[in-house]
Amino acid sequence: MVKLKFLIIMKELVSRKVYFNAIIKTKIKYMIKFPKIFVAVASIIGLLCLAVFFILMIIPGIEPDPINIIFNQPVTENNIDKIDNFSSPEQFKNYLQEATMQNGYLGGFIQSNMAFESAPMDDSSFATKEATGIGGGGGEPERVSETNVQVAGIDEPDIVKTNGKEIFAYLQNYYYKSPQPVFDRSVEEINIAPDMKYLEPSIKAIKAFPAEDLKLASEIDKQGEMLLYKNVLIIFSGDKIYGYNISDANNPEEIWNVDFSDKKTYLVTSRLYGDKIYIILNTYVTPETTCPIPLLKDASGEVELGCKYIYHPVVSVPTDTAYTIVELDPNTGKVDKRVSFVGSNSGSQVYMSENGIYVSYYYSGDLIKYMFNFFNENKDIAPDWIIKKLAKLLTYDISDQSKLTEFMTLFERWHNGLNNDDRLMIENEIQDRMSDYSKNHKRELEKTGIAKIDLDNMKVSSAGSVPGVLLNQFSMDEYENNLRVATTVSGSNMFWGWDSNNSESDVYILDKNMKQVGSVLGMGLTERIYSVRFIKDKGYVVTFKQTDPFYVLDLLNPEKPEIKGELKIPGYSSYLHPIDKDNILGIGKEDQKVKISLFNVADSENPFEQDKYILDEYYSEALNNHHSFLMDDKHKIFFMPGSQGGYIFSYKNNKLELVKAVSEVQAKRALFINDYLYIITDNNLVVLDENNWERVGELEF
Repeated sequence: MVKLKFLIIMKELVSRKVYFNAIIKTKIKYMIKFPKIFVAVASIIGLLCLAVFFILMIIPGIEPDPINIIFNQPVTENNIDKIDNFSSPEQFKNYLQEATMQNGYLGGFIQSNMAFESAPMDDSSFATKEATGIGGGGGEPERVSETNVQVAGIDEPDIVKTNGKEIFAYLQNYYYKSPQPVFDRSVEEINIAPDMKYLEPSIKAIKAFPAEDLKLASEIDKQGEMLLYKNVLIIFSGDKIYGYNISDANNPEEIWNVDFSDKKTYLVTSRLYGDKIYIILNTYVTPETTCPIPLLKDASGEVELGCKYIYHPVVSVPTDTAYTIVELDPNTGKVDKRVSFVGSNSGSQVYMSENGIYVSYYYSGDLIKYMFNFFNENKDIAPDWIIKKLAKLLTYDISDQSKLTEFMTLFERWHNGLNNDDRLMIENEIQDRMSDYSKNHKRELEKTGIAKIDLDNMKVSSAGSVPGVLLNQFSMDEYENNLRVATTVSGSNMFWGWDSNNSESDVYILDKNMKQVGSVLGMGLTERIYSVRFIKDKGYVVTFKQTDPFYVLDLLNPEKPEIKGELKIPGYSSYLHPIDKDNILGIGKEDQKVKISLFNVADSENPFEQDKYILDEYYSEALNNHHSFLMDDKHKIFFMPGSQGGYIFSYKNNKLELVKAVSEVQAKRALFINDYLYIITDNNLVVLDENNWERVGELEF
């Protein structure tokens, strides 16, 4: 994978040889005149970009766009949080042209393959539908599980959905019914094997309740994740969204579709809240893009994104993407409202609360201000006139690219006035002091911008920024009108790029206007965040390098958040799930094997691992996809898939016990209907009685 990404980068760099020739000529010019100072100053730009690339490479859930990172230039401090909408096509065009100068080079941009990950929530991250007053046995089920989501009541798309009577499952793999694993057989053996079976990728509609009536009702010839709203199954299939009436599961009927196949737009993620679907789209924009922007085609026809629906920071920032949130009627497939804002396509995450949708993106800080502060703190290195010129340069209403050119010109003037002895001394002093300066000012160059979209009026109500990079959607959480954000700062050295000896993690609290009101800094020096969970007025953060520091944060006072407790144990947890107010479940790894930890957090100052279980597994989808995890509070059990089968654990009496293992299946998901646990695999469905864990049904596809 790394080799492939490297080849892609090199191919793109070669295709941009004209642009790079210009850069190289400029760099050679300065290298000839002041070779070592050039290394100490001019190469900062390239090294910073390289550092950012490696930061994003090592953080799971973030697929960096290498070309965008390489050309992304710094953003002026504090311009992210002041926003406005475009008033005319001319203003939109001018803004994008200015943004091109910010980016350095925007043409030929490659959209990243990064996925917007979903993530978990408060005490009830497992969701259960209950039909009040309705008995089990033949009518309606009493208990039905829902997809494990971040915020209770806000559904997220997944490959399995149920309405309590039918199960809808998107199954996509080849199936070989053979005692010998496929990877142990030659191509010739596979091609002639009589026991080989091909499972066509499709969505299976399965009659599931009552359990004794288990059967395949029908198949929908579509592929993709789903949402389920009453009798409408919403399918996200490539560049289209379909709505199917599934009131008769034997004969599902397509009733609408949304198409954005011929646009520079792709689906990022979606949510279902109340009676509305919210889809988040990403549209690639260039200086040639004009508004209104063609967005998609819904049931009523073409939908465009007018200028007034597009928001932007009041000062031009690097821009290659328009993020659009579309409110969709699940019954008709028609667009009700839409709103958009422009920003960078790097390191984006999406989090939705009951009040709003938050979309984040990565950008680099103000390099000119960074250098001004460096020389202002080290006044014995540079003459006073250089510092004054840099201070004035900060006030100029010009692009960052132009400021960078002026910056290099100032250094050329300074260098030409030095004798050889002074040059040698200054070159060494800059390099030595910059190394220390970078450690103390690492939060100034790595930034994440966050835009908040209010659900009431579907407008971008506010925006803000925090230092560092987000891991996934769990890195954001709203509580009592404040947004809590967890980030990792790389600690990149301005000369040597990524510096793992100085990376650390923070939590920031932003108020309803996205202004920072509190922070906890410096967790896990030399480490990065592996998992985050915010639960009401508490926060739980796991960082990792060799051991697993498990931090408990007190966030009751948003202006004075603090670390209350810390626990260091082997391994790490990459997913945290609340059992109750005193216990947190962690799923991660230790010595390369899947580890389950049960943390007691009743005393915030003294958390401890009260039990753990090491599975004979090297991987579980639950490590990085919370949708594959299921908890049933009634029976005090949870399910998680593995590479060798599915596992059911009890957590009764604060002890972890493996009560059932379902072998020889590629388990994907599990759900419960009443007291029956349904385990869905790529080739069959197994039903277990939760009272005794016996198999009571099986359906092969």
